[in-house]
Amino acid sequence: MKPSIPQGTRDFGPVEMARRNYIYNTIRNVFELYGFQQIETPAMENLSTLLGKYGEEGDKLLFRILNSGDYLTKVDDKDFRKDNSLGLSGKICERGLRYDLTVPFARFVVQHREELTFPFRRYQIQPVWRADRPQKGRYREFYQCDADIVGSDSLLNEWELVQIVNTVFEKLGINICLKINNRKVLSGIAEAIGAESHITDITVAIDKLDKIGIEKVKDELKERGITESAVEKLIPIIEFKGSSRDKLELLRKTLAGSATGLKGIEEVETLLNYIDGAQLSCEIEFDLSLARGLNYYTGAIFEVKAKDVAIGSISGGGRYDNLTGVFGMPGVSGVGISFGADRIYDVLLQLNLFPSETSQTTRIMFVNFGKNEENYCLPLAAQLRQNGISCEIYPDAQKLKKQFDYANKKNIQFVVIAGEDEIKADEITVKNMITGEQTKISKEGIVSFICKNI
Repeated sequence: MKPSIPQGTRDFGPVEMARRNYIYNTIRNVFELYGFQQIETPAMENLSTLLGKYGEEGDKLLFRILNSGDYLTKVDDKDFRKDNSLGLSGKICERGLRYDLTVPFARFVVQHREELTFPFRRYQIQPVWRADRPQKGRYREFYQCDADIVGSDSLLNEWELVQIVNTVFEKLGINICLKINNRKVLSGIAEAIGAESHITDITVAIDKLDKIGIEKVKDELKERGITESAVEKLIPIIEFKGSSRDKLELLRKTLAGSATGLKGIEEVETLLNYIDGAQLSCEIEFDLSLARGLNYYTGAIFEVKAKDVAIGSISGGGRYDNLTGVFGMPGVSGVGISFGADRIYDVLLQLNLFPSETSQTTRIMFVNFGKNEENYCLPLAAQLRQNGISCEIYPDAQKLKKQFDYANKKNIQFVVIAGEDEIKADEITVKNMITGEQTKISKEGIVSFICKNI
């Protein structure tokens, strides 16, 4: 049987990895430009760390890991009831694959609090796993590139993240719309429509607006116990069209009786003032329908959409005030942004935005005619590598055509030929595989020649 990999996962060959590293390096360089430091956390966490942090739907998407050894020793026959899958899972699974990088980061902050300097600016580029239904742009294993600031309530941090988003996508050449909203505004809206106790139901439902449309969102809201009257009050607010300032005026009137809502309006206005005072290349939209379904957000929320490709969000994040509190460290506020490297890859591929050099590896290949020629070329290869020029020697003394075919398939620009005549003259012949031009040079001039021509 032909081997395969699990659905929703992928292999990456050399070309794909070169392109992915282009994305990672671009994002990493911007993170470090803003003073963020890199950390890593384990692929698996204790389920007690993960459960309850992503809402009911998020918990269902956690990959659970079976306990090692005889994991059924503590299980009774009654645990195998059809309606007890979660109970059974709790007894045979104590660990799970991380769902995102934010909750493990909160655990990291609490566990290593004595070693950190606050405000702590961290970035992390690692894979995460979700037991979701695979589809275009949605995978079960994918990479996130996160930057977070913890230990500061200042909205200057939100503004820094907006600038980071703008800089990253400007460098990648992707035309984006950065949508912003605030969870306090959404809580105020829930109060204003008489559904304060249903804030989680409201955010989970309207977070699906782009995917299922307004009518199905209405249906889901009603299914979640929100009255028809409340739904009818909610829809005109989240569908309101106008400038950011128009939306703020609408909210001031609508949320006049909500202290939480007014605080959210103040935070949004502060962030918009930062944005208005700068020149950003990306479009900014204050979107009242933006909810982001994760439970831990408490303030500003962000989402990034590519304007030229029909795909889901390619970046998102927000403010979380209470996340470390569940791990015994209350009062530490944080805000972060996450870049979806896999979706960014798909966007760059569809728009043909990858630089051509990202797929290049070896720049020079030495032809192999036999042992004498190998011994002549090995010091030259070492000299090139010492000067940061990638090269390789073909490992076997094969026919010249086969070696040239290899170089062409790998897009190697230059081939160095050192046969009997070249060795006698202390020379080499350099062939440009793109133009076909051949040049004889002294072997001492190889580095300068290559540097001038690559």
